[in-house]
Amino acid sequence: MSFSLLEILLMAAVALLITATAVLFWLRGKGGGTDTSALLRSQMELSGRLSQLSEHYALEQDKITRAVNEQKLSLLKLIDEKLLQVTRQVGEGLQLSSSKTDATLGLLRERLAKIDAAQEKISALSEQVVSLQEILSNKQARGAFGEIQLNDLVTSLLPPSAYSFQTVLSNQKRADCVLKLPNPPGTIAIDSKFPLESYQALRQAKNEKEKQEAERFFKISVAKHIKDIAEKYIIPGETAESALMFLPAESVYAELYANFREVVEYSYQMRVWIVSPTTLMATLNTIRAVLKDARMQEQAGIIQKEVGLLTEDICRLDERVDSLCRHFEQAGKDINDIKISSAKIGRRIDKIEALEPEPEGNEAPANRLAAS
Repeated sequence: MSFSLLEILLMAAVALLITATAVLFWLRGKGGGTDTSALLRSQMELSGRLSQLSEHYALEQDKITRAVNEQKLSLLKLIDEKLLQVTRQVGEGLQLSSSKTDATLGLLRERLAKIDAAQEKISALSEQVVSLQEILSNKQARGAFGEIQLNDLVTSLLPPSAYSFQTVLSNQKRADCVLKLPNPPGTIAIDSKFPLESYQALRQAKNEKEKQEAERFFKISVAKHIKDIAEKYIIPGETAESALMFLPAESVYAELYANFREVVEYSYQMRVWIVSPTTLMATLNTIRAVLKDARMQEQAGIIQKEVGLLTEDICRLDERVDSLCRHFEQAGKDINDIKISSAKIGRRIDKIEALEPEPEGNEAPANRLAAS
């Protein structure tokens, strides 16, 4: 605990007074009267000084109290200002944070709305996938799925005169699509096949034994389709020497060409070209170019005839231009002759106008004119 200077002086004066009083009583007990009166005077002086010190201490204490109060007021004012500033900053920060929070919540609501919409689309897509699985589980529906894909690709890339669907050939076999090309190669048949069951068995195999059985099943299924197409849709004299087998799934096509090379080579031997939606599109683009070239060749005779007639017209035009030039040349010559005659006439008129009357007896003007 610390004391101020005034408090220390006051405590020292009180201690001195107590000591002087104790000494005074001790002297009284000894009987020294003269010294006692001196001590009493000293005690009185000390009491007076003590009173002065008390008053001074009270004044100083009052000054200190006022200074402390002023410091308290200034400190409270400063604290109030700082607190107001902090409160203002906190309020602005809270307002800004509230605005950012509202904006974030708005964005969050928008994103949630988009997520809800996407969720609805995913749900609808899931239903469609389930429906597609149900469709593909049926062989007839699976065949119809491939035929629809084939129909969309062919109709979007070729003119209507270049194809026909569900065409019956001379052997009473119905082809899914027939491409009408000029010879060679001639008419090309396309048949859609979808070996989904064997492919799914291959994908779902859990061990090596199941995988081997699934691979054998897949080979047999695809090879049977190739053989059927070669026997049904390659007819000498009616169709081309080859046919197309359309696989409506890129995954089946990729699996076949990646891991079953012997089946692909068998299709080459049977002259059955296996195509997927992507490769069929490329094939149809090539066929469209062939058809365009064939149409140009068909129209080449007409173009040559028209060019010959155009040449004859140009020759006749040259002859007529030459004739017209000759006429222009003759007209120019005639115009020059007319100009010459006109000039001669003008000169003669000038001579006639220049003649003056002669006196009687002279030569007749006609004779003079003739002489001139």
